[in-house]
Order: sequence, then C-alpha cells, then structure tokens
Amino acid sequence: MTKPESAVSEYDVVISGASLAGSAAAILLARRGARVALLERRSDPEAYKVLCTHSVTANAYPVLDELGLVPALEKAGAVRNDARWYTRWGWIEPRAAPTGPELPHAYNIRRSVLDPLIRSHAARTPGVDLLLGHQVTGLVREAGRTVGVRASTRQGEREIRARLVVGADGKDSAVATFAGVPARQYENARFGYLAHFRNLPLHGGIGQTWFLEPDMAYAFPNDDGVTVLAVVPDKKHLPAFREDLEGSFLEFIRALPEAPPIDSAERITKIIGMVDYPLHSRKPTAPGVALIGDAALTGDPLWGVGCGWALESAQWLAAAVASAATGRGDLDKSLAAYERRHGRQLRGHQYLAVDFAKARPFNPIERLVFSAAARDESIARHMHRFASRLIGPLRFLNPVILAKSAAVNIKYRAAVSPTR
Repeated sequence: MTKPESAVSEYDVVISGASLAGSAAAILLARRGARVALLERRSDPEAYKVLCTHSVTANAYPVLDELGLVPALEKAGAVRNDARWYTRWGWIEPRAAPTGPELPHAYNIRRSVLDPLIRSHAARTPGVDLLLGHQVTGLVREAGRTVGVRASTRQGEREIRARLVVGADGKDSAVATFAGVPARQYENARFGYLAHFRNLPLHGGIGQTWFLEPDMAYAFPNDDGVTVLAVVPDKKHLPAFREDLEGSFLEFIRALPEAPPIDSAERITKIIGMVDYPLHSRKPTAPGVALIGDAALTGDPLWGVGCGWALESAQWLAAAVASAATGRGDLDKSLAAYERRHGRQLRGHQYLAVDFAKARPFNPIERLVFSAAARDESIARHMHRFASRLIGPLRFLNPVILAKSAAVNIKYRAAVSPTR
C-alpha cells in the first residue's frame, strides 16, 4: 500500500481463524518479519474442529516440516497415513519399490490434538498475538480496499487495522462475506457420517478406503489407538439413515468387503455427520484481503484433502505476500501471485472432485487406471501420489500412464482367459 494510513497500522496482517490454515499462516508470516494478529472467535485455546477426516495428506508434509511440527506430531502419536483402496477389481495396495524410497506420507491425527498443538505453536511465535474470543463482525474499508477488521470481544467492540486481512474462517467465511467475495457452489450427491472407535484392528494396520461406485467408506487409524470410521453413501440411502442412524451406519460398515470388526470394538463418540456438504470455490483475493483453507476452497470431504490444502494455502500466501505485507513491496501484485498459484495448484483437483461428487460410477478412464492399479505395483504407486495430492490430474492421467494401464489390463486378461 502507498496510503499514508498504512504507516500507522497496528499490525501488518490480521488473520481471522486460528485453526490449521490461520495458525500456519501466522507462524510463517511472522517468521518473515510480519506483525500478525491471529483472531479466534472461540475463547478456549483447546477448541478444535469436530467434523473432519482427521488426516493430513502427504502434500502438506513439507509445510509441517517448515513449521517444525513433525517431532511434536510424532510425539503426540500421529500415525503415518499409509492406505489401501478397495475397488471392484480388488485392492489397490501401494508399496514402496524394492530399491526405491519409502512412499511419501503425512499423518492421521485427531483434530482435538492437532488444533491446540498448532495454535499453541503460533502463540509462542515471536511477532504473533493470539487473540482468543475475537469474532470478526465487519471490515474496515478505505478508498475501496480493506484496511482492518472490527471484532466483537467480551470487553466490547474493537477495531484492528492492518495492511492485509486474511480469512482463515472456514467455508462460511465471514471475511469473504464482508469483502463481497461470492462462493461458487457445487452440489454433493453424497452425505457422510463418522464415528471414532477404539480397539478396531485394520488389515495391515493401515487406512482403508472403499470405492463402491457410487458409495464410499473409509477407516483411518489415528493417535491413541483410535480409528475414524466414515461412510459416504449416495443420497438415495438418506431416508434409511434418517429413520435409524445407528442401525444404518453399522449395517453399512458390516457389509463392506473385509469389513472392520466393529461389533468387537468400542465406539467412543457419537455418530456425527452432515447431510448437505456442497463444494465451494471462491476467488482467493480481494483488495487488501486473502482467503486460505476452506474459506477459499472447500473440497469433497471424502477425499480427506481439506487439512492438507489448508496448510499448503497458508504456505503459498506467506511466500507471496510477506514482503509486501511488511511494507517492502506491492501488496496487490503479491496477492495476484498468490491467486495464480492457488488456482494453478488446486483448480484441476477441484474440477475432478466436483465431477465425482455427482455420485456417478467410474468413467472409462477411471476404470482403466483403477483396474490396472489393482494389478500393477508401479501404477498403484502412481495412484498413491495422486491421492496424496503430490501430482495433479494432468500428470495422473498422462498418456504414458494410460498406455501402461491399457497394457497391464491386456496382459491380465490374456493371463486369466481360458486357453483355446
């Protein structure tokens, strides 16, 4: 900014939302010299997001490493998120190549552990002021751009000025609403319910996902011996779930191929979920405003990408705007750079997720690759990289992989066909 009032801003950056995206952005910006006010509407420093897959995909491991959280996560019992996936062609089971490196990973960890951990890390970071019990009620605007926020606190209303306001306040972002950034919404033809179980053994001790076309389910082992078990059925099953939630949930799990033995496990939480969970996309910037995490893009929860993208978008924002936010560059150009990177990295993934959220069976290309991955270890590893969001759709479905998948399937059919 070149406006004179920027020189007297209380902070360089105000962030609304002290969950994963907001706390990560606060840490990374402060380390780059920014003065950050990190606002959280809840007063409890131990508050956490309840409805979540409780998994951080491998694409976010570099962010966790940069934040310095990996040792703390492992000490807290986070579980590396290896997984296998059921399809009608059998199980896809990614394994490291005999002479290659281990498969990329991040962690499964309950948000009741993860959220307070990263929030306390932010609070200890020099340059970050964690302000609990601060709910954004409006934006301060001058000359057509945002220059701060108004917040409601126990002591009354207060105004906090900054060069940049960051919305890290979820899919129903108040910052986005006040800034006039509309959300583009896509229907999700599935609904979801999950519960936490203890003493629930899983095959290989790793995560399991079931592609039942169109229904889905997954089981993710977490810290402290707890497993998150979720069902994500087509909405045609919704009347039965509304009539008998517990019975329908348990019946759905029992019917899964190689079903986890839930009847001998201890359920330690209620069955919770959401009937309507549309996918949202927003332009991630406005004059003086940036959106990160679910405020910018809310993916389909069945893929478990929300936590990873929250952390990545925080890192992209900090890298793009830190200098300008501290008065050493053009903030508008920096925000434009962040917007380009956000779109480049996530637009293709969201396009595929929106299409799959129609609760359709696999299309021909998906049938080709998924069937080959169940029969070939190298293609299974390739699928693992895509599921971990380490590669985008174009690399996932590149011509070489499609040709190799076709060759694998032809060879398989020749091997199982009866000899003439």
